[in-house]
Amino acid sequence: MSAYDLNQKTIFVLDHTQYFSISSEDYIPLELLKGKPGIIDPSKDATAVGASDVQFSKSLWTCSVESSIEYCRIVWDLFPRGKLVRFIVSDTAAHIVNTWNLTTQNMSHVLNAMALVGVPQRNAMQSSDFSVIHGLRAAIEALAEPTESQLARLQEGDSGGLLSGENVMLNKGRVICITSARDNSSMKSLEDIFHTVLMQQNTLAATQRKMIHIDHCHLVIINVVPLNIDSLVTNRGKIDLSPVLSTEIHTTCAPNISNKLTHLIMSHYDLASTTVTGIPMKEEQNANSSANYDVEILHARNAHTSICGSEALLPTSRKEGAEYETVTLKWCTPRGCGSSDMQPCLAQHRVTPVDVTSRPSACLITFLLNGRSVLLEMPRKTGGKTTSHLLSARGGEIFIHALQITRSCLEDLPSISEGPGGRVTDYRISDFASFIKAHRFVPLKAKPKPEDNLHKARERLQRRSRYFPLTLNTSLIYNLQRNLNWVPYFLRKISKEDMDKADEAQCQQYIFELYTAASRGEPLPFPNMGGGRLKGQKKADQYKLICAELEVLIRAYATTSHHKVILESVQNVRAACGDATVKTENDGSRDSTTKAVMRDSPMSPPHSIESSSSGSSLLKTSKRNLSSGGQRSLLDIVTSTERSQSAKRVDFSGRLCTPVGQIAKLYPDFGNKEKDTSSAASSASATKEEGLSIKLELGVRN
Repeated sequence: MSAYDLNQKTIFVLDHTQYFSISSEDYIPLELLKGKPGIIDPSKDATAVGASDVQFSKSLWTCSVESSIEYCRIVWDLFPRGKLVRFIVSDTAAHIVNTWNLTTQNMSHVLNAMALVGVPQRNAMQSSDFSVIHGLRAAIEALAEPTESQLARLQEGDSGGLLSGENVMLNKGRVICITSARDNSSMKSLEDIFHTVLMQQNTLAATQRKMIHIDHCHLVIINVVPLNIDSLVTNRGKIDLSPVLSTEIHTTCAPNISNKLTHLIMSHYDLASTTVTGIPMKEEQNANSSANYDVEILHARNAHTSICGSEALLPTSRKEGAEYETVTLKWCTPRGCGSSDMQPCLAQHRVTPVDVTSRPSACLITFLLNGRSVLLEMPRKTGGKTTSHLLSARGGEIFIHALQITRSCLEDLPSISEGPGGRVTDYRISDFASFIKAHRFVPLKAKPKPEDNLHKARERLQRRSRYFPLTLNTSLIYNLQRNLNWVPYFLRKISKEDMDKADEAQCQQYIFELYTAASRGEPLPFPNMGGGRLKGQKKADQYKLICAELEVLIRAYATTSHHKVILESVQNVRAACGDATVKTENDGSRDSTTKAVMRDSPMSPPHSIESSSSGSSLLKTSKRNLSSGGQRSLLDIVTSTERSQSAKRVDFSGRLCTPVGQIAKLYPDFGNKEKDTSSAASSASATKEEGLSIKLELGVRN
């Protein structure tokens, strides 16, 4: 937060006209002491009399003063130095409550001055002299007055203490006007008057040495009405009326001014709200029983963003009647504040309770000021809880500490020898050290364009770090580089920014070796990966994963056209291994011949590698073609070799014997064999029957 932000100077302009003497219509009930009843008129109903005697309501002026002073208290609690607040009361004239002097920047001075001002007189005569414009004029003049720090910097600039070209002073501020208007046109005229006076003040400041130019002013107008009264003034967000003035309008009822200012102060000073839930406290009436209470505190937003980077990851809720969300953290068992709790601290900021007069807030403050500390827990999405914040007091002030919820840099380094217990043991430490050495900066004697060199170095580091597995268990290629001789050379070749044709041919040879091993079904020489993702996978799936990882690596290093050719070769091998998810970037630019070759892939059903001898001849042919330095790709070499091998095979006999245009009939003698079998069976049965009849005839004769 810069020293010359809008919140360096804040001025409250309070409307002290007769309208603010009316009731807010928010009645507060009172309880009479038992045994001391008041004098009741016998002619009136006792219930009606009691109801009318035990309630009261605050005036609009009282609600405005209490809310603005509460705003002031929060600012001074969280920012003891550097954030100044002034009060101006406006009726027939502007009454200055305090100045930019530090001796008047305290609660006692402001409260005593407000007590002297008092509530506006309701019976005063109506006059056009009663207006809030007097206070707005005085507020602009107060913004033009230098504070003590600004005055010291101006004197330093006059004495030549600042460097040439350095900006001597930036004067910005915020004016919060609490008033009441009839409609939007009245608000528009109020903004126009304020803008006109602001421009006149800047013109006057250019001619007077005791005043400084106002670089920017933020005007916040809060339109106040009694409870259950509709207002014709609509809310409007922040808009820029000119380069030096931005305004916003809020309409609220008198009892809700405090919540409105609490919502605004969070955006004005970049604050966040935290509600500590589940605080055990003993009941005031019964000391033997206890109940859980909640206490809301305000602090700098950095106490939340330093942990997760955003408040969206923290559990939030919205209090009844509030316009903002609060982060809910659970009370943990309190203990003494030791040095071990402070070591993983990411940030610390002062805190202040939202409701300083409530009993739970007073008990929590007293508990912390007695030297105790409280850990706050936040729930995790995966289940369980973790301690994310710490509340402790030092020097009479209460601080919230943002603790590190991930692995701390103060912990011991991951041990390579300690495997059990969930520790990571297979970090690529040596590879990371080599990566750091390869990207070290070296000072040059001549500095032609250091910015260009730095830009190139950043681009190179970003390109080479796009894919860098942290552990060996999450990579296949880096596991194979110790057992496959060609992998380290291949990784070194593709990382070259000036790859030439010879490097491309060498990489094509390495890819062909991978394809040969995949077509033969050779097992990959993986070391012990600790039961990683390769467990239970087939060899073809392993080759698919290797090709996919090679594709990611080549895409990360791609800087030349040679990288593109190598990428296509890897994609072809990946498709040959049966991976249907391969999608090349230049499918639309290929001609029909190349697409036909892709359909007729080396692993397609009509063509296959018959034996190891044919595989060796394929390897020799591809080596011969690669060494010749032609323009043929790896796919062309493999496809042509496969076709030459398939040409030696005998074609299907049915295709050879069947005329062109007719369909070859499978098993043409299949029906004839069945007929022969049935006729033979019938003749045999007839012979048996004839023999049987002869035997029967002979038996009768005998």
